[in-house]
Amino acid sequence: MIAKRRSLILLLAALTWWLPQAPSAAAPKLSQNVHLFYYPWYGAPDWRHWQQGGHTPPDDIGADLYPALGPYDSGDPGVLSQHMKWIGRTGAGVIVYSWWGQGSYEDGLAARVMDAAAKRGVKVAWHLEPYEGRTAASTVEDIRYLHGKYGAHPAFHNVFYVFWSLQIADWSALDAVNDDNVILAQTTDTTRIAHFNGMYTYDGIAGATAPGWKQAGDYARAHGLIWSPSVAPGYLDDRAVPGNTTPTIARDDGAAYDRQWSNALDPEIGGSPEWVSVTSFNEWHEGSVIEPAVNRAGYQSFEGAYGKRGRAAETAYLDRTRHWVETFERRSR
Repeated sequence: MIAKRRSLILLLAALTWWLPQAPSAAAPKLSQNVHLFYYPWYGAPDWRHWQQGGHTPPDDIGADLYPALGPYDSGDPGVLSQHMKWIGRTGAGVIVYSWWGQGSYEDGLAARVMDAAAKRGVKVAWHLEPYEGRTAASTVEDIRYLHGKYGAHPAFHNVFYVFWSLQIADWSALDAVNDDNVILAQTTDTTRIAHFNGMYTYDGIAGATAPGWKQAGDYARAHGLIWSPSVAPGYLDDRAVPGNTTPTIARDDGAAYDRQWSNALDPEIGGSPEWVSVTSFNEWHEGSVIEPAVNRAGYQSFEGAYGKRGRAAETAYLDRTRHWVETFERRSR
């Protein structure tokens, strides 16, 4: 079983690590080894999610940064087209789609997001979120459902990140589907990953010190598993969760993001990952975004990031992600 699983994982990980973006001789290349966590839960003009924390959009939103697109609708074709263009600019070729169960709001938008992704050569993996009543058995059925509903789509990627996997003690049900998919547990505790194909962290705070990363990466490598540590540009949720005591990770004009990427790619700290996951493209509530943000009164901004100002600062984290994607690919050859 281990040998078979190892062969599958290594095959998936080795598949053309540069993925063509579009049928054009000048099209940039995208990496399948860098994955961006992606959130499709925003709405307008009902302001779904933008009102989090008791705010009143569009001027007052539940985020400490203000999106360049304004408080947008995740299903808007123009928004999706722009998102995929920006994602292509990062060099990352996979988004990890926040999915909240069969028939959920996010499930209803998946095909639309996948259509936009396919036009840019972006693959869509799945972030299986802890919806009410989730079990190991329901997760197996969810994976089968996603294959049945979206598996023929050109953007479909059979990679599944399981958020809050430690909430469930027995994941043996995954044996029914883990030979044909890559299923990752959210942990660095190698005693809690039986029946998974690897690990990730998601935590946008932990990457600053990388606790347990080397041990997790070394274990994954020794056992033919995938290790996908998560890096973030910062963390700030004060407006979305008033009174929250979660620590803040200041961006420090990009130094925080560089530190987390450096930790991930240092073999003595990061454990030589097969993949790197980025928290996040657009989790605005937690201030971990690399999606462009504008300089707006009452909000933080990317002004000064990597020495950039004005419009150039808005896309600073997209371009810095591209730098790290290319650095990672050079080291992985």
